[in-house]
Amino acid sequence: MFDHLSLQCDDLGASRRFYEQLLGPLGISVSMDFGDVLGLSGPDGVPKFWLGKHTTGGAQREIHLAFTAADRAAVDTFHASARELDAEILHEPREWPEYHPGYYAVFVRDPDGNNVEAVSHA
Repeated sequence: MFDHLSLQCDDLGASRRFYEQLLGPLGISVSMDFGDVLGLSGPDGVPKFWLGKHTTGGAQREIHLAFTAADRAAVDTFHASARELDAEILHEPREWPEYHPGYYAVFVRDPDGNNVEAVSHA
């Protein structure tokens, strides 16, 4: 639905470590590194998720990011990665029938306070 998304991070190094470990199970990794800006890509190699140093604006507000997982096992591995990172778990992995049957997701907090979700629609 979106072409790309960029987040400004208070600590780019901490955010890089967090997202590399958290998104690895979803096949997402850093594909471009410009020092103060990182581009993360899925298997197609096209960076669609960007991380950069916080350079503009005031206090950061919570953003919700939802990443597609291939299946429930990938959601569960994302959850395990979040636990290893000692990330705040907002909602444990489960089916959310109020969204639609088969919506299986977990929600965690990133180093900047954003709500990050992994979801499988299978």
